[in-house]
Amino acid sequence: MAWNNVIKTFILSLVALTINSSLWANESAEGAHNEEKPFNVNEMIMHHIKDAHEWHLWGPEHGGTSIYLPILLMDGGLKVFSASHFYHGTPGYATLEKNDEQVSYMIGEGPAAGYAMYHEKIYKLENGELHFHGEHPSGAKPLDLSITKNVVFMFIVALVFLLIMFSTAKHFKKNGAVAPKGIAKFTEPLILFVRDDIAKANIGEKKYKKYVPYLLTIFFFILISNLLGLIPILGANLSGNIAVTLFLAVCTLIVTVLSGNKHYWAHIFATPGVPKALLPIMIPIELVGILTKPFALMVRLFANMTAGHIIILALVSIIFINKSASWGALSVPMALFISVLELLVAFLQAYLFAMLSALFIGAAVDEGHHEEHAHEAH
Repeated sequence: MAWNNVIKTFILSLVALTINSSLWANESAEGAHNEEKPFNVNEMIMHHIKDAHEWHLWGPEHGGTSIYLPILLMDGGLKVFSASHFYHGTPGYATLEKNDEQVSYMIGEGPAAGYAMYHEKIYKLENGELHFHGEHPSGAKPLDLSITKNVVFMFIVALVFLLIMFSTAKHFKKNGAVAPKGIAKFTEPLILFVRDDIAKANIGEKKYKKYVPYLLTIFFFILISNLLGLIPILGANLSGNIAVTLFLAVCTLIVTVLSGNKHYWAHIFATPGVPKALLPIMIPIELVGILTKPFALMVRLFANMTAGHIIILALVSIIFINKSASWGALSVPMALFISVLELLVAFLQAYLFAMLSALFIGAAVDEGHHEEHAHEAH
């Protein structure tokens, strides 16, 4: 019954996601129609999956309901002000002609004076204007430490993660080794799965315990961010942000390198069975291999989660590209199917990242006894 309720809740959330995307696209299409502009699918999709200095809740992109986040700039000192200075409907709105198309950008006033935002990047003005060199603004960019949508969403994911873990730990600390109840009933199988089927299976029974906390952290962080990212309004493309996946991959790289024993480094700098004359070729290859493994982790998570969001939004956009609600009979069920499939992908990507991290760590701590036995037998 518990699993049925969970599945029902997720399906209802995904239906709401599809409807929410449809409503947003509908309002955008109406706004584009009023301005006699075609519905821009690429702009709508990028607006949803990219990071931003505002949290768009509902309504059209320009004039809808949003939460404006704080801007923090390091430029001759720390400057703090609201992102509302850089969005439509606020003082300082300006447009310019570029490539025979009217491009909108914001020039800040008051505390934001001297800066402009173009495609969510902040530039310093030159003589009070935003100038372009080719396709990109030519102004210098201050160090942007702003609390963006993805940063806020990361705090939310971290808070949910801590609440789940502390609640689970409190249950077992209070009741002991009994049948779990509440949230612990959901988390216990996942914790045991990570411990037994990921950590112990790939690192080994003697050394897996000290790596379980790290593997649990990345597994649940990725899983929670993937699942919350599917919820309407609240969702953000956190695991589809290359900076986030890069950081997670670097963490795995650091843990792997620091855990490497002499047997691991011997394989890097003196690969067994390789003639010494070939070592100058093999050593650079092995060193590059250390970096390509976390790189694959980074790209796999980023590409899979971003692709899912793009496909769902593209399917919903079919209605407004063809300017007919009847296309919803095709696009909405397809978008819902991909959304349900994203549930599987959310779990799968968390599992793959944790499993491959454990595999890399296991290779670093392996003593190579099986190779020694094989050599003796030979």
